[in-house]
Amino acid sequence: MQPPTRRTFLASAVAFPFAAPTRGAEPKVPVVDTHLHCFAGKDAAQFPYHKDAPYRPADPAAPEHLLKCMADGGVDYAIVVHPEPYQDDHRYLEHCLQIGKGKLKGTCLFFAGREGSAEKMKALAKSVPLVAARVHAYNPDRLPPFGKPELTALWKLIGELGLAVQLHFEPRYAEGFEPLIKEFKDTRVLIDHLGRPFQGTEKEHATVLGWAKYANVVMKLSSVPDRRTYPHRDPAPVVKQLTEAFGADRLMYGGGYNEKATGKSYRAERERVAALLAHLSDADRAKVFGGTAAKLFKLG
Repeated sequence: MQPPTRRTFLASAVAFPFAAPTRGAEPKVPVVDTHLHCFAGKDAAQFPYHKDAPYRPADPAAPEHLLKCMADGGVDYAIVVHPEPYQDDHRYLEHCLQIGKGKLKGTCLFFAGREGSAEKMKALAKSVPLVAARVHAYNPDRLPPFGKPELTALWKLIGELGLAVQLHFEPRYAEGFEPLIKEFKDTRVLIDHLGRPFQGTEKEHATVLGWAKYANVVMKLSSVPDRRTYPHRDPAPVVKQLTEAFGADRLMYGGGYNEKATGKSYRAERERVAALLAHLSDADRAKVFGGTAAKLFKLG
C-alpha cells in the first residue's frame, strides 16, 4: 500500500471526522472554534474602545463576517473571547452574541478587586451565554493580584456561576495560578494558546505542561505558532507534548478568524493544525476540533 500523501491525509484528518453522517451512523461531531475576537473598529461610536485599551484595532471584525466565515469554512459553533480593548465594557460582546443566535457563546473579562465587578459579572452571566471569564498575566504592570484575597474571590465567583477560568499568560507567571487551580478543583480552567511556550523558557513552560495532572485543566490549541513567522519555531514538538499529556478529552482547537479571514482561509488554518495532529486517531482529532468543546460548553 502506498503511504498517504499530504492531500489524502488532510482529507482524512479534517474532512472525514466532521462529515455528515450516513443513515444509521453516529451523529456528526460539531466543529468548534474556541478562540476568536470580534471588534467593532475604531470608528464605531456605538461601541468605543475603553480609555485603558492596551491596543485599538482599526478595522472591524464583526459577528456578521464571522458567521459568514463559519458557514463557508465548516465551523458549526464559536467562542467569542471578549478582548482587552473593551476592558470590562461588554456591550459589544452582548451585541455579538445576540447576532450569533445560538451559534456563538462568549467569555467575559472582569478584574479582581475592582468595585462592582462581582455584580456586573453575575448580571452578564444571566443575560448572555457565557462559558468562561478570562484572567491575564503577561505584562509586569498589568498582573492579577497573585496570592491576595481579591483574586481568590474572583476565581471562586467564576466557579459559582458555572463558568470556567480562562488563563492567558506568559509561562513565567504560571506558578502564581497553581495554588488556585489546586484549591478550586471543581472549577474548569482553560489555558489559552498552548500556554505560550515560545514566550518563556523550557523550564517555565514545563510548569504549564505539568498542569495535566489536574483533571480540571483543559489546554487550548489556539493561535498555534507557524514556523514561517516570528519567532520561527516549530510548534510540532510542543503540540505532541501537549497531546500526550492532556489527551484529546482535554484539548480544544481555536484559530483562523480575523478581519481578513475568508471561509477558505478559516478552513486552511484548521487543516494546518490538523497536520500537526497526524499522530492522533480520527476520533481523537474530532474531539480536539469540536467534540471536547461541544461537551464542555453544551453546544449542539
